[in-house]
Amino acid sequence: MAPGVNPNSTADAGVLRRFAHRLRAAREEAGLSVTELAERASVSRRYLTEAEAARANPSLLKLSALAVALGLDVSALVADAPRRTERVALVGLRGAGKTTLGKRLALELEVPFIELDERVEELAGLSLSEVFDLHGVRRFRELEAEALESVLREEGERVVLATSGSVIDSPGTWARVRETCRTIWLRAEPEEHMRRVLDQGDKRPMRDRPRAMEELRELLRERGDRYAECDRAVPTDDEDVGELAAELAAWVSGSD
Repeated sequence: MAPGVNPNSTADAGVLRRFAHRLRAAREEAGLSVTELAERASVSRRYLTEAEAARANPSLLKLSALAVALGLDVSALVADAPRRTERVALVGLRGAGKTTLGKRLALELEVPFIELDERVEELAGLSLSEVFDLHGVRRFRELEAEALESVLREEGERVVLATSGSVIDSPGTWARVRETCRTIWLRAEPEEHMRRVLDQGDKRPMRDRPRAMEELRELLRERGDRYAECDRAVPTDDEDVGELAAELAAWVSGSD
């Protein structure tokens, strides 16, 4: 670690996390493996792995080499664009409370509330299950990216957006969400996720899947690092929705 950078500092750790996210997203967007980018930038594979894990503080020369290898300006990897926007994206698995909290937060901020999945269905003229069954995950990702751009274009800087639980699995779309929105990870225990989904009358998570709860726990573990890239994480297990919405509204508005 270079002098002047304290990995235990919240601010410095945040800088490294944001750089790591941008680097990994740019590499994946370019369709390069870790080995391929390391070779192009003349850095070691181990160094690149550490950089993408937010455990390496890159020198200016290495930053420049990585940017050139990715066909980017250095600022694309390191610059923090000011985000005083009231455009908020809620992130998390199904059952995290995105719809319930999102509607209350939108009321607090006096802005529209939009569910990105509904925009996908409108674009496709199909339900989400039909999109997946007929066209597969790849087409869903394309529609999701298109739906996001339409929301950004039509709603301006003031909107609360509930994203899909898997938006983090699409590097380009996830990078776009983080560039344009304040992101909030709604966290809940696996049992709470499952209870909420079942309470909504949806029995699919348990149908013919005896390991459903174990699979849910594994999914949360797999996605945890990406969810943690959000600007803020809030637990929703036992929280009062009204109080949490008011707290988040104050944070978004800059009065917290």
